Amino acid sequence: MTEPYHLEKPLWTDADFEVMGWHDSRVWAMAADEERFEFAMDLDYIFEWVHPGPGETYFRFWVAPVTMVFENAYDVTFDIESQQGVIEVADLHREEPKPTPNGALTDHLFRFECQEGEISLRATGYRMYVRSEPRLMHGQCFSLEERGGISVERRTLSV
Repeated sequence: MTEPYHLEKPLWTDADFEVMGWHDSRVWAMAADEERFEFAMDLDYIFEWVHPGPGETYFRFWVAPVTMVFENAYDVTFDIESQQGVIEVADLHREEPKPTPNGALTDHLFRFECQEGEISLRATGYRMYVRSEPRLMHGQCFSLEERGGISVERRTLSV
């Protein structure tokens, strides 16, 4: 039997980048807010992969819908080719740090390496809002109905 999952915190940021992983996270939607210089993504984020137990064959996954908002975002590019319209992340890379024009912040190239291509953007950081408790699942993502539709809402669950 699997132990209950304890969510460390409901809001993650680029300061947590080194302990986070996006492998096999499903991208559901993207939205740009040009007035706030933000680029938001609606994802099913996999918090933990659970190894098969005795007598089991397959992994299970602790998954939650999240909103990932990149701050001071620009130069967003897409090179995606998906037959089914599905986008699945293989990895997220944070590269090419450089100071912003006023020197107050550093921005990076954030590059989503996906099974279907690549999404990249420059930003000074991100916030990832966990919108509901992670659920233990046999699959790596929810159905649209299970996750409550599409959302880039910037709210976290109450912990």
